[in-house]
Amino acid sequence: MSTPSKLLFLPGASGDTAFWQPLANQLTTDVQKMILGYPGFGQEPAASDVNNFNDLVRMVVSHIDQPTALIAQSMGGVIAIRAALEKPELVTHLVLTVTSGGLNTRELGAQNWQEAFVNANPTYPKWFVSFNSNLTSEIRKVSQPTLLLWGDADPISPVAVGQQLLELLPHAHLHVIPGGNHDLARDHALKLAPLIDVHLSSGSLGY
Repeated sequence: MSTPSKLLFLPGASGDTAFWQPLANQLTTDVQKMILGYPGFGQEPAASDVNNFNDLVRMVVSHIDQPTALIAQSMGGVIAIRAALEKPELVTHLVLTVTSGGLNTRELGAQNWQEAFVNANPTYPKWFVSFNSNLTSEIRKVSQPTLLLWGDADPISPVAVGQQLLELLPHAHLHVIPGGNHDLARDHALKLAPLIDVHLSSGSLGY
């Protein structure tokens, strides 16, 4: 697996690009870093050609124009997995933090967050949080080295979700941060950055 020349950061359902800034600033991997906003989310203006989840995946894939590592938060991890399968020749690594990954997280003890999120963000596109697709069979086909980062105090994506992804992904490693919540990547950037730097440089953390 080649080393990346670009890091593409994908937010969660909030579309908050500032979420990734602390971690991006801590990474020593000296390549282009791009934090991607989602049209219609947060401060990003809507786009006429992004009207559903598949459109958003297509938009993300359009930014994978060189060897790229995808670093994704929560629902962004579903996009990352889809993009990795569509561009296996250019996606070099995956870093997935507290994501569903396209699994049925309710069966794994996850809290229902969608209704409260929609109520708190009434102007956001509803199709993002209503998206429901089981990617279990596709996940087994992901060829990229994958670093799974979880917190053991996250009700939205409990550690059981990370453990299930660890079983399904062919080349994965799971690291759990004690006390980490759903904002793990932002709040624990200092702890996570060295793990990600090693992952991106070698693609090997014992797997």
